[in-house]
Amino acid sequence: MRNGHRSGRRFFSKLLDLPVLICRSRYKRGMLFADLVETSRKVASTSKRLEKIQILSQFLAQLHPDEAEAAVAFLSGLTRQGRIGAGYALIRELASPPALNASLMITEVDAVFAEFLSIQGVGSVKRKRDLMHSVFSRSTSAEQQFLTGLLLGEIRQGALEGVMVDALARAAGIHPDRLRRAVMLGGSVIQVARSVLESGEEGLEKFGLTLFQPVQPMLAQTSEDPDEALQEFGEAAFEYKFDGARVQVHRQGDDVRVFSRALNDITAAVPEVVEAALALPARNLILDGEVISLMGDGRPRPFQMTARRFGRKLDLERMRAELPLTPVWFDLLYLDGGSLIDEPQVRRFQSLRSISPSVNLIPHLMTSDPEEASGFLTRALSDGHEGVMAKAPGSFYSAGARGQSWKKIKKIHTLDLVVLAAEWGSGRRKGWLSNLHLGARDTEKGGFAMLGKTFKGMTDEMLAWQTEQFLKLETMRDEYTVYVEPKLVVEIAFNDIHISSRYPSGLALRFARVKRYRTDKTPEETDTYQTVLALAGNQHVV
Repeated sequence: MRNGHRSGRRFFSKLLDLPVLICRSRYKRGMLFADLVETSRKVASTSKRLEKIQILSQFLAQLHPDEAEAAVAFLSGLTRQGRIGAGYALIRELASPPALNASLMITEVDAVFAEFLSIQGVGSVKRKRDLMHSVFSRSTSAEQQFLTGLLLGEIRQGALEGVMVDALARAAGIHPDRLRRAVMLGGSVIQVARSVLESGEEGLEKFGLTLFQPVQPMLAQTSEDPDEALQEFGEAAFEYKFDGARVQVHRQGDDVRVFSRALNDITAAVPEVVEAALALPARNLILDGEVISLMGDGRPRPFQMTARRFGRKLDLERMRAELPLTPVWFDLLYLDGGSLIDEPQVRRFQSLRSISPSVNLIPHLMTSDPEEASGFLTRALSDGHEGVMAKAPGSFYSAGARGQSWKKIKKIHTLDLVVLAAEWGSGRRKGWLSNLHLGARDTEKGGFAMLGKTFKGMTDEMLAWQTEQFLKLETMRDEYTVYVEPKLVVEIAFNDIHISSRYPSGLALRFARVKRYRTDKTPEETDTYQTVLALAGNQHVV
């Protein structure tokens, strides 16, 4: 450990009443999983943000760097490995008397999850069950409850990423803004945790904008219309909002890689994007954009058609002929050795325009005139697109943030929500899970706030698909309803929002209908209950 960081840790140890001697003894033997579970319980027991940060920072300051990534993931309700695939059915088989004494270490639990995912082949089901049983049989009652919640995605103690970032910053002696930026560029707080606990502020140096290390895409809030955006920005850059697949393209010389919205490498599936990037008059760059499949008249095909190009098994040449993709760029984050994310939007777009042919450039209008902006929206809709984006000309690129400087404006109200449960259908829909329970992410209390139900807008193909998916995600059921892990994201169109005493959220969507499933989005990227509250306030809730 570097001297500067050691002194920083001493300072924060005194500040948080954590003796350095205790920290060092923890380093030698590792941290008990039971200590993490108790920390989670304490965090859940308070609704005060500062108390949550204090509790978490005390715990994080005691971790060995080798434990940091796993511990931060567990406390965030996640695992380092992503979804483990141990569903409700398996967990029911793991029931065993709890251990009387805590013995599991954090690193042991993390190692079991990694091994669980690696098991394949003949007998893999039994070996996976036996492996997971070995963990549950050594767990105390509190540990078993936490493990169950972790595997089912039901940890709800309010340690959201913003809280975790502030706690980690305090534990490592780093200003939260510095750490927040590193998290945005590094992908997640989990990936940054080890470096900062091991090296303090020096550990942030590796989390800059780097070629072939994708960053979280900048996201947008919702605006009612162009007038509202102009009232906030004064002048705005308006762009068509395509119903395509978000991509981030990195190029270094003749090497190009394409990443999806979820930061997965999809280069092999999109040769058109690689060719378009190689044709640009630049050697090194990072582009933000969309890929979309267009019909012969230039109008877009439905998103589901574009998404077919990203299947695991496909005849690429045949699919390329049937569903050719057109990449459309709307932002430039890096150009020939220099990062542009701290340049204002207007300069980034000027640089993009200087290297991109018009066929791959998003339709764009800079204006402060409401009538001109409204006409631009009308043209976008008449061309078959979703609507427009409005961007503040002076805004920087906030990777991973849904900030106030980008606004999406659509023809109809839509929200990306999470399915919490589904009810069995009747009549023609008998045997299918049909009526969806819809939830919005609650950034204050954690979990999801239910906003009503809908069975409208579903095709037979969608009913069959969602029934199969829900049964894989089942956590429990009653006579009419199957409750599921909050994993599937669905785009819901609706007319307005009204007050409803039927749901704890106090709100419900009127005339809600399914537009499509957003398999390209994670639950963490869905719309929030706070956004719904704001929309309800703007429309004078009925």
